[in-house]
Amino acid sequence: MSVDVDQIVAAVPEWAGRQVDAEEIVGGLTNHNYRVEIDGAPVFVRIPGDGTELLAIDRGNELANSRAAAEAGVGPRVLHYLAAWDVMILEWLPGRTLSNEACLEPGMPERIAEALRRLHAGPRFRDDFDMIRLSERYLRVVDERAVQIPDGYREHVRSIPRIEAALAARPLATVPCHNDLLAANYLDDGQRIWMVDYEYSGNGDPTFELGNTCQELGWDDARAEALCAAYFGRASEAHLARMRLQMVMSDVGWTLWAAIQAAVSAIDYDFWGWAEERWARAAGALDGPDFERWLRDAGRS
Repeated sequence: MSVDVDQIVAAVPEWAGRQVDAEEIVGGLTNHNYRVEIDGAPVFVRIPGDGTELLAIDRGNELANSRAAAEAGVGPRVLHYLAAWDVMILEWLPGRTLSNEACLEPGMPERIAEALRRLHAGPRFRDDFDMIRLSERYLRVVDERAVQIPDGYREHVRSIPRIEAALAARPLATVPCHNDLLAANYLDDGQRIWMVDYEYSGNGDPTFELGNTCQELGWDDARAEALCAAYFGRASEAHLARMRLQMVMSDVGWTLWAAIQAAVSAIDYDFWGWAEERWARAAGALDGPDFERWLRDAGRS
């Protein structure tokens, strides 16, 4: 880290002379996160991790989109931004951080769909997001730095242009999307679902958001269909096929993300195991019996 919590505390004039207590929040995969109490009132402090520029994170885009998500009523308010260190200080949202197990509770697809609709109907984000383009960017980083990637990756990604063509046959209007919705980026206050961590956010295809959510939460077909129906009003074959193709793209892209993290991150986490797990799932889908049907159905009205 290029900055520590004491430096951050000293850089916020409003905190001068007040009782400040900080506790690190373990579990972050990209950054160093802290709960900081100011005279007993908590805030969330995010310090970027090392090498995150290689992951195509634009901190200006993240800041703008975090503010837009707060305006939409789905993200925490940005209280301070320390540009010298790209440190973000956010309001502390009460509630539980969700887990994959918690996301299996009854009604979760409908509750998450409602939160996604609020985000997607909110202010436009600054930049656009396309996992196909992001994957290409990650692959250039892999080549430039001789990063190890799972066996068979380059041979299988020859199918990606077919996915892109199928999704482009009947494109959906882009909306402001989070794009990285693993369970830990959802908070539940008992009344509504919130979303945090807008590092990869951008205007994009809503079916990527839905597919990425299903993939990260490990949902089965029934829950994926329930999410699709709750979001769109019905689970059409075309929308489900788009979600399935986007689930593949989610794994294709995050495989490279994890491989890069395995090479550069100082965080104690098995990023290589994560990359192999995501790639095995993607390769299985690309080689699977349903892939051709998804390509066909995605272009239907």
